[in-house]
Amino acid sequence: MLLEHQGKRPSIDPTAYVAPTAVVCGDVTIGPRTHVSFGAVIEAHGAPVRIGAQCVIRENLNIRSTSSDAVTIGDHVLVGPHASLKGCTVEDQSFLATGVRIYQGARVGERTEVRIDGVVHVGSVLPPRSLVPIKWVAVGDPAQVLPPEKDDEIDEVLSRMDFAQQVYGLERRPGGGVDMDMVEVTRHETAGLADHRADRTL
Repeated sequence: MLLEHQGKRPSIDPTAYVAPTAVVCGDVTIGPRTHVSFGAVIEAHGAPVRIGAQCVIRENLNIRSTSSDAVTIGDHVLVGPHASLKGCTVEDQSFLATGVRIYQGARVGERTEVRIDGVVHVGSVLPPRSLVPIKWVAVGDPAQVLPPEKDDEIDEVLSRMDFAQQVYGLERRPGGGVDMDMVEVTRHETAGLADHRADRTL
């Protein structure tokens, strides 16, 4: 399904394939010979989404820009099923396996592999030809690649990366549990997403 959003329509090269149950919404460009599989959702929310040539976008994943962070995916990139890419850059010839998460402001250098359930966190930068092992976390600029059990080290780097500010424009709040004002988070998100009511099916 193709949708016009915020007055902008997807641009899909005639040699690309978009499965009938995929959703492509707004200012999205899909390059030549790229394949978008069933159940994929590709959304431009303000900033554009650009996917290069001969990419493979697998099933049941989400690629989404934000008002401040575009998505750029280079040529010859494979993004595995159930992945989530938000406001990030993935350079040419990279391989993102099943369940990978790439967050706002992150950059994945060319010919990098992020294995199953790997994470590249907010604002983190992986140089070309990097490897993130299964379930490991890349965090920082330049990124440190850490196993999930090193959560104290990951949190220490993340505290400097300021996830709450980068993603939601909010200050972190001290105390236990969620470190953001969830009333403000949900207000911000629902207000921003309300403009989908004006989307048009193409």
